[in-house]
Amino acid sequence: MELVKIVNSQQMYELDRRTIREYGTPGRELMERAGRAVVEEIAARWDGLAGLRVVVVCGKGNNGGDGYVVARLLHQNAAQVDLFLISQRAAVSGDAADHLLEMERAGVKVNEFSEHSLEGLSNALEACDLVVDALLGIGLRNGPRDNAELAIDRMNASGRPIVAVDIPSGVDADTGVTPGKSVRATVTVTFGLPKVGHLFFPGKARCGALHLADIGFAKPVLNDLQSVARLLDGDAMNALLPRRPGDAHKGSCGTVAIVAGSVGMTGAAALTADAALRAGTGRVSLGIPDSLNDILEAKLTEVMTRRLPEVRRHRCLSLRALGPVEELCEQADVLAVGPGLGRHRETAELVRRIARRLHKPLVVDADGLNACAEYKDIFLSRSGETILTPHVGEFAYLSGFSKQDILAQPIEISRTFAVENGVVLVLKGAPSVIASPDGSVMINSTGNAGMATAGTGDVLTGLIAGFWAQGMSAVGAASLAVYLHGAAGDIARERQGEWSLVAGDVLAEVPAALVQLARS
Repeated sequence: MELVKIVNSQQMYELDRRTIREYGTPGRELMERAGRAVVEEIAARWDGLAGLRVVVVCGKGNNGGDGYVVARLLHQNAAQVDLFLISQRAAVSGDAADHLLEMERAGVKVNEFSEHSLEGLSNALEACDLVVDALLGIGLRNGPRDNAELAIDRMNASGRPIVAVDIPSGVDADTGVTPGKSVRATVTVTFGLPKVGHLFFPGKARCGALHLADIGFAKPVLNDLQSVARLLDGDAMNALLPRRPGDAHKGSCGTVAIVAGSVGMTGAAALTADAALRAGTGRVSLGIPDSLNDILEAKLTEVMTRRLPEVRRHRCLSLRALGPVEELCEQADVLAVGPGLGRHRETAELVRRIARRLHKPLVVDADGLNACAEYKDIFLSRSGETILTPHVGEFAYLSGFSKQDILAQPIEISRTFAVENGVVLVLKGAPSVIASPDGSVMINSTGNAGMATAGTGDVLTGLIAGFWAQGMSAVGAASLAVYLHGAAGDIARERQGEWSLVAGDVLAEVPAALVQLARS
């Protein structure tokens, strides 16, 4: 599974430095290529450059240097350019200063912006077709100050489309955090590799459409570069899709056993079971509390149900279900436990005993996670592999970290937990993070806010179990399921918007997402 690397600012600087020093590509040339990539994206999105009225806002650093190249090339291609330098001219140095001079020789005038010349920038923004943000770049650590803050306010207030160079000004490239004012871009053109800040909110929302441009960083350096994580994209996920031979039959396509459901939460069990089938699994057997069997048989057509002993007053699974669950799993390739189980003490103990005694590949979600939160040694003691699928709240209970800590460091905390506990961790969120026991981390690129609705996690659990049962690795199954789950949600959003989206809509679009991925 060859995935695009995701880097932080220091790793990006290292890539830039080594390409220049070890492979002889001048920094000035890299800057030229970066500016050209931005102009090419503008030309593609705005149907040419001639007559286009563009305001380019530059800072004193290398991001500003890219902006000078953009301004020059726009001008040379018959666009009307107003350039504003949000700094003292004397502060511009190095390759950026060279490109500033070349831009001026080409006929582009520099407007030095200050709080006393707000009117000039405001007037130019009012008259333009689009804005290029080349103000701060990936080196930001604290929020924008003084004139930079004023310029960002004016750009955002203009209502014009904004093309951000590398990353929207004000977004921390290492986290996605916006410690102060930040540009709201329509398009972000970034270079070489995506940065963490492009993928995590609120930075992701500030980026608009993200375009990755190849500007010729040295391939050996790219290959050697250590990354923070890797990005799940369509090409890599297409390669993971299980391919069926012509003589396939239900027994050769995997069998999933699911232990789920309690009174009031039969929907979670049904969504999980149907999703496992939609992933391509040949057979799915669902173990449920005895008194709920008729309800699930009415809900499900293709899924086999199995009555399990229950705590009768509470209509949830009892400890007496352990033996029947073992029988249920005899022919299964994968077991999924947790959706809609409830938190009765007998049910929680049942989950723990299942995890300890059954060494099948195991997916644990929802109430199954809560049952194991104070018994994480269970996972290390298992000979079978384990995939855990918590959302941030469940992961806080499971890991002992606060929600705030997890949201601030999702990659590192997920990585540490997966390694220390010997599990594949799927931290559900925006975006979802997949961490492996070997320390590798993947970030998902699909999904939308409409999926923030009850039951979507149950669909994901079923997809993971379904792919895993077809012979995929644990990490591969988790990655493909997370990507397709988000892709199905994106198709559902296109068809009916975010507001009315429910988990069943995501499940219904899984076939379309699979076909779309297979054709990509």
